[in-house]
Amino acid sequence: MIGITDIEQQAGLIAGHVVRTPTLPSPGLSALLGAPVTVKLELLQRTGSFKARGATAKLLSLSEAERAAGVVAVSGGNHGIALAHMAAALDVKATVVMPRSAPARSVEIVAAAGASLRLTDDMDGAFSLVNRLRDEGLTLVHPFDDPLVIAGQGTVGLELADDAGDLTDVLVSVGGGGLIAGVAAALRARRPGVRVWGVETEGAEAMSRALAAGGPVPVALSSIVSTLSAPSVSRLTYDHVAALVTEVLVVPDREAVQGCLDLADHAKVWGEPAAGCLLPAARRVLERVGEDCRLGLVVCGGNATTADVMDWAGRFGLR
Repeated sequence: MIGITDIEQQAGLIAGHVVRTPTLPSPGLSALLGAPVTVKLELLQRTGSFKARGATAKLLSLSEAERAAGVVAVSGGNHGIALAHMAAALDVKATVVMPRSAPARSVEIVAAAGASLRLTDDMDGAFSLVNRLRDEGLTLVHPFDDPLVIAGQGTVGLELADDAGDLTDVLVSVGGGGLIAGVAAALRARRPGVRVWGVETEGAEAMSRALAAGGPVPVALSSIVSTLSAPSVSRLTYDHVAALVTEVLVVPDREAVQGCLDLADHAKVWGEPAAGCLLPAARRVLERVGEDCRLGLVVCGGNATTADVMDWAGRFGLR
């Protein structure tokens, strides 16, 4: 299990490379949801998501031989963007493998950052190719199955614990589980009374299916939310969530896209569906825990384009 000492150590190491993002009360979301809401704005992080933290933590740990050989990662978008940019900043050669379903803008950003880009037909194929490249000598920077990456992502929770007011419940999006594992570990140490809730979208339910099965299982992916679409969680992230997280909620893609529109209208921030899904889940949490709830939302990323969100909104008949 990742401990608070691990997270604090990474906070010190990555501090000069990443942004301490704002933690602020949101009057607009508080009015919308009918309860006090604090937002942790990781969409203002370098590369537009929290992923820069874990990628930097891993890159800083490399030996000279590993730096020379290069690194490889699989990504539905944000992890690849983060690795491409942070590797370039640290002068490490990076290869990023992405499924063709990844957002076109994310693919363009990865290529523009100077990484070697490899595209596959689906996410399963992307993971398979990454495994082959790792066997050929590249160092894998896994999006979630790595203690250093989890500790790096856990610095989000460390900052939230230090900077937020009194919270009862914190909601965190879940793909492979690296972010929520790190955030939950930090909050358990710094604010042990706070409940942590995970949020997935239908068709990207790797963690909730794992919890139901008693361990990681492969899942079929159909969600539009590519940044949450892991074909399975890892034993490492599963163990953290099983021990530290109250529950993982699942919301439809349509509600996640509506959440993007609500974030723009009420919080004045442009979040991607992986962040938008927090709002419908927050309503469920409020129904469960009552009127004394004080919410914290980790707004994990903002790398969806306006065209992407408008296309999804049109598909679902949203205004």
